[in-house]
Amino acid sequence: MKNIYKIFVVFLLFISALSCSTKKDAFVNRQYHAVSTKYNVLFNGEQALLEGLEALSANYEDDYWGILPIEPLKIDELALPGMTGDTDSSPQEFERAEKKAVKAIQKHSMLIARQERNSQIDAAYLLLGKSRYYSKRFVPALEAFNYVIINYPRADLINETRIWQSKTNIRLQNEEIAIERLKKVLNLKTLSEKDKEAAHTTLAMAYVKTDSIDNVIYHLNQAVLTDNNKEQTARNLFVLGQYYADRNEKDSADIAFQKIIDFKKAPYKYKIHAEIEQAKNVSNKEEAIAMVDELERLIKDRYNRDYLDELYFRLGEITAEDDVNSALDYYKKSVETSTNNTFQKELSYEAIGNIYFDKAKFSVAGAYYDSILQISKNENTKRIRSLIRKRNKLDEVITYEAIAKRNDSIITVVAMTPDEQTAYFNNHIQQLKAEEERRLEEEQIQLNSGSSSYKAGDMGVSNNSGKWYFYNAQSKGFGEQEFRKVWGNRPLEDNWRLSDKMQLNLAAVTASSTKAPQIDPSKKYELSYYLDNLPKDQVEIDSIVSERNGAYYNLGLIYKSQFKEIDLAISKLEKLLTFYPENDLLIPSKYHLYKMYLEQNSEKASTYKNDITSNHSDSKYAKIILNPTEVSNEDNSNSPESIYATVFHEFEDELFDAVIEKANKAISTYDGQAIVPKFELLKAYAIGKKEGIIAFKEALEFVQSNYPSTEEGKKAEEVLQTINSKI
Repeated sequence: MKNIYKIFVVFLLFISALSCSTKKDAFVNRQYHAVSTKYNVLFNGEQALLEGLEALSANYEDDYWGILPIEPLKIDELALPGMTGDTDSSPQEFERAEKKAVKAIQKHSMLIARQERNSQIDAAYLLLGKSRYYSKRFVPALEAFNYVIINYPRADLINETRIWQSKTNIRLQNEEIAIERLKKVLNLKTLSEKDKEAAHTTLAMAYVKTDSIDNVIYHLNQAVLTDNNKEQTARNLFVLGQYYADRNEKDSADIAFQKIIDFKKAPYKYKIHAEIEQAKNVSNKEEAIAMVDELERLIKDRYNRDYLDELYFRLGEITAEDDVNSALDYYKKSVETSTNNTFQKELSYEAIGNIYFDKAKFSVAGAYYDSILQISKNENTKRIRSLIRKRNKLDEVITYEAIAKRNDSIITVVAMTPDEQTAYFNNHIQQLKAEEERRLEEEQIQLNSGSSSYKAGDMGVSNNSGKWYFYNAQSKGFGEQEFRKVWGNRPLEDNWRLSDKMQLNLAAVTASSTKAPQIDPSKKYELSYYLDNLPKDQVEIDSIVSERNGAYYNLGLIYKSQFKEIDLAISKLEKLLTFYPENDLLIPSKYHLYKMYLEQNSEKASTYKNDITSNHSDSKYAKIILNPTEVSNEDNSNSPESIYATVFHEFEDELFDAVIEKANKAISTYDGQAIVPKFELLKAYAIGKKEGIIAFKEALEFVQSNYPSTEEGKKAEEVLQTINSKI
């Protein structure tokens, strides 16, 4: 029996030795190399390719705010021969798959009499091309596909190879060639359903590149007739719905998205985003109410935790028109639940900021816009550039509001009697102590939960011993304790690292003439400390009053001219009049109130008109009111303010040559007037944009040296300090 077994083994070894030859066109040789290629080398290579595709998919993030690419492959830079391009960022499994394909070709190719006898070699070349394609080396990938098409025209995988050849040509920007060849492939009667769908999908990719949207829609519709490839079919349906929505064909879009929702095999990310896309297409109040209920249902589903920020944001969009406060709540929930989706968080912040902006709560709006600029990954987009311009317009409002609030407080306390001041600061100290006690209590609770862990281990409680950090109360407690050692007691909010966020938005306040005294933490409970720091010199108090009055006046003008918030402007100027300011603010404030009340058809317009013409008859404002045709007033397009506004808009439109020319003319025309420094500073910015940093510094130095006491001179000095500290 042993002898028979030995003879059998020797026979097998003999047969294997004979069949190992790749130069012998025998049945045994062909079968041996075909089987070895398919079930050994190629199997391992195809497994590596699948693993690479899984890694690629896991690392790829779709931007559902734009139309998705038909194939989810991010191409940063085209890799040409001799260049590595993006290959370093590609999963290493593609390199392993390529090596297996090369090994299969080198060891098992049976090219005899110019004809390949191993039926699996075309599959090896196809694997080689795919591996290179997904490594983003499109030129060598095309070489592999071309080799199969030229040398194996009757190969079993020839149609699939032709489709991949066209797909690679699209990546190489040869769309016309790809379209021509794919049309020929689709005319083949032997084309399988799987290859037909792949061809239509690839044709849609080509037409996207040529901006032929009608053809894109047609071929996507042809590519979703079956579900041979559930991932690509779901993606094609989603992209199809997006194109319909982009063309405002809402019914067709809803049908496409509903197909995804009903498609049981579709990946869940497409299903949930199809629901969100349908929510965008509501066209009446009844649909909106139904969609709110549907989105609320989705929010309650725990499987949608990763999509809560998008669901809440969509609820905000639906309810914003009829219920701004509810929309605001939804947007804030979107921010709270947003973790990895930075772009979604930006949009939620922007929506909140816009609501506060529309409510004329400009300081709050500015804080939300700041949050966007701090987390944004790309500041060169049109949306972010527009937001920066909008945010910059708020700087003056935020600055003057802070000055007005701070100086009002100081003046109020200074006007108190000594006993009232003592009571005021004693109350303030008691509030500080109460806040400190609450903070210490919270820290002690956290410390107890961390250090003692309520002796859960002794009590047999096991739920605090989990491996995840937040399931382990002891680890969590120690972590929070360490955090407080480093950062102190910080509220749970954005920008928590900044202990004084006013410094972010109100840098200009610190540069103002009267600075609020810095609080010494070691003396914050001492009554004498506060009383001693109150301004007592009348000159200093007058300076605070003057600055406060100027802030109210500027706020009135800004709200009137820049933001068209007439009621806000009126309230600021009316408040200013109760302070009995000097004539340089009193008379123009009355005039602006007269103009605004006149615009509102209010009887108060007559009151202010009579006041100005009777009590300030010698002023230019009285002359403007009595002789509007003879005096160049602020409504005249030739007034300095109007010209400055025109030049400023041209600066925003980046017409820097025109800005410099018109600023020079205005500086000459209005020599000696208060508006000249504004033109000088605006000209400096235009020079900086046009000629670079050196010319910008020189222009700023001119403004600083010639107008040192003006707001523009101080701003120029501030910018120069920033430039010098960074360069």
